[in-house]
Amino acid sequence: MDAVSGVTSTAAQTSTSSSSNSATAIASDFETFLTMLTTQLENQDPLDPVDSQDLAVQLATFSGVEQQTRTNALLEDLGGQMGLMNLSQLASWVGMDALASGELYFDGSPIEIRPEIPAVADTAELVVFRSDGTEVQRLAMDTSAETALWAGVGADGNPLPDGAYTLAVASTARGEELPLGQVSAYREVLEVKASGGGTQLVTEGGIEVDSSSVISLRQPL
Repeated sequence: MDAVSGVTSTAAQTSTSSSSNSATAIASDFETFLTMLTTQLENQDPLDPVDSQDLAVQLATFSGVEQQTRTNALLEDLGGQMGLMNLSQLASWVGMDALASGELYFDGSPIEIRPEIPAVADTAELVVFRSDGTEVQRLAMDTSAETALWAGVGADGNPLPDGAYTLAVASTARGEELPLGQVSAYREVLEVKASGGGTQLVTEGGIEVDSSSVISLRQPL
């Protein structure tokens, strides 16, 4: 079973279970309502019977609640189906390189990056952070660079340890520090899965990227 079909099966089972539970709840509530209504009629005062209009209101109220519950169940089913459709559409992304910002995995091989350098910047540096937020490297950059390669080589000439890193751009304009800019990087998509109402792309190192944050896709070089 592949990653996408596994998620699809699970999502479908969850949607079916939700609909089944809603239907069971409606049936149970309807039986309870009929029991209460029958008891009310059996124990009413013959000299002061329940007004037929009151009965009509009660029936209409329950009918409205029942209809709303059914509508909610249908909407849940529809949402589940939409999620499955999204997964199916994104299945073709598996094996491709996705360009996105955020944490990435370094395994010793150079990574192509796209830094966001403000047009007004006089100087720019690539800042590298470990997953715990510790800064491990700063490299001077060309302020006009649209793309670059991050080799991941430390000051001692040796590659940084394999692991998760976050890249950012530190720049200045007329001696004033500018806010850190984001750095996007290409990473291979290994899996597509549904998570928290959205769709996540699983990349090397188990790092997840929200599909909505992907800037572009390309075939692996």
